[in-house]
Amino acid sequence: MGRRVTRGRSGGWGAGADRPGARSRPTIDDVAAVAGVSRGTVSRALNGGHNVSSAAQEAVRRAVAKTGYVVNQHARSLVTQRANSVAFIISEPQERLFEDPNFNILLHGCAKALAEYDYTLLLALAGTRADRERVGRYLTSGHVDGALLVSTHSGNPLVGELRASGVPVVACGKPLGYERSVAHVAADDRDGARQMVEHLRSIGRRRIGTITGPLDTPGGVERLAGYRDIVGDAEPALVATGDYTRAAGGSAMASLLASAPDLDAVFVASDLMAAGALEVLHAAGRRVPEDIAVGGFDDSGI
Repeated sequence: MGRRVTRGRSGGWGAGADRPGARSRPTIDDVAAVAGVSRGTVSRALNGGHNVSSAAQEAVRRAVAKTGYVVNQHARSLVTQRANSVAFIISEPQERLFEDPNFNILLHGCAKALAEYDYTLLLALAGTRADRERVGRYLTSGHVDGALLVSTHSGNPLVGELRASGVPVVACGKPLGYERSVAHVAADDRDGARQMVEHLRSIGRRRIGTITGPLDTPGGVERLAGYRDIVGDAEPALVATGDYTRAAGGSAMASLLASAPDLDAVFVASDLMAAGALEVLHAAGRRVPEDIAVGGFDDSGI
């Protein structure tokens, strides 16, 4: 015959008890009682499992599931000095987050990877000076364990502030000015651009223009350099600058058509801008690729 344990003055409840549910939240003592281990063993099991046997770890896991115990992250942070969160910082206007498909892909991948370690991904938009100052204060006050910098422009003070405060940083793309001091993951922008322009040359195109990305970003600088590696110092009429938005791609394409009407190909530094360029070309009655071949960059579903 099973035994029943009732609540005592401590507010805890032991093995075999009915979960009180609405009366109070289960505590770490409740988990220890159900698991048949000490409070300290439960604490170590919940904070990495150091010096905890596999049997005890499994007993704690089952007890947590049975009691419905939820770790107090604030209390854990006070002990471990870790926030269990990482910031995903986009240094672009808010509307870019919803327009550019690359951000969604990066967000999904980062959130999925961090979830495996029970870390939370915090999105921070730092597209204006005021936003950067506010985000900088938050990040350097111990609220995150690290920061992922996405689409960082040269001269962005956040990079230096984070490094000075000791917050671990990884950048997506070369962090201009910090290439040797900040860890980063980047495509080979220059060679990718070179390959695309070589392809346009290989299909017989000779009057090749380009729509660049922002020239204060690594992609903007490197992809323009790759284009010039193949065509040389192109005349100004063949180069138009964009900002990675669809609207900028359309505007830059209209500018190229006006300055170089004999254009027979264009390398566009992002797929989103290429989509804008296609709209303008269709509206102008130019056939793609018969009249003007268009090459983008990103391998985006767009």
